[in-house]
Amino acid sequence: MKKQRMAYGLLKGLKQAVQMEKLKMKNTSSSELSKKLKISKARSLEAIIKADLISAILKTAKEQELTHAEIALSSGLPRSAVTGILSGSLQKVTLDRILKLIEAVGLTVETRVKKAA
Repeated sequence: MKKQRMAYGLLKGLKQAVQMEKLKMKNTSSSELSKKLKISKARSLEAIIKADLISAILKTAKEQELTHAEIALSSGLPRSAVTGILSGSLQKVTLDRILKLIEAVGLTVETRVKKAA
């Protein structure tokens, strides 16, 4: 139980730090973010990818005036999970869940991988 609270606290702190960095610097690289937050490059890259996808979901949901309940129904996720994800909680946020939300609001995802500099 104590470990869960500590993990939740770390995730909450990471969420806030990522949000602050996203506001300060558009196009922040995972290397820059990992250095600033003192986390692994992989973890910072994951946070950036999730933040970008969630941002697209929020923008589209707002444009279409979709409620969390409507998105939940379309995605098959519980409304509480949709609300948590779209309000910035990183707890239980998996790419699978994010992709369900992407599909529910009528978006698709394209990926591009390139050689590191």
